[in-house]
Amino acid sequence: MNDTLPPCPECSSEYTYEMGALLVCPECGHEWSSAPVESDEPGERVIKDAVGNVLADGDTVTVVKDLKIKGSSSVIKVGIKVRGIRLLDGVGDHDIDCKVDGVGPMQLKSSVVKKV
Repeated sequence: MNDTLPPCPECSSEYTYEMGALLVCPECGHEWSSAPVESDEPGERVIKDAVGNVLADGDTVTVVKDLKIKGSSSVIKVGIKVRGIRLLDGVGDHDIDCKVDGVGPMQLKSSVVKKV
């Protein structure tokens, strides 16, 4: 409702509001940081892990919560190390392409991993 706040990046709703350091969309429930993202190039995207560390290609990360694998009865347990990740613009929030030992290749969300 405030003209100085940006529209929601998910649904483009103009009814965003501030809640602490976050901006919130009442229509779709999306929350994002109100601080502008600083980068050298306008097209460069910074991907951070669950605790805020910046990730890069080739990093080793650990999984911070149990992950059920869609279409399978398998689970990726907390603490599993994933080596040699690749950052990408994946489907939805999945922005890490990797190979998990014992499971195989898959995409993960950066919010469920922590840089080692």
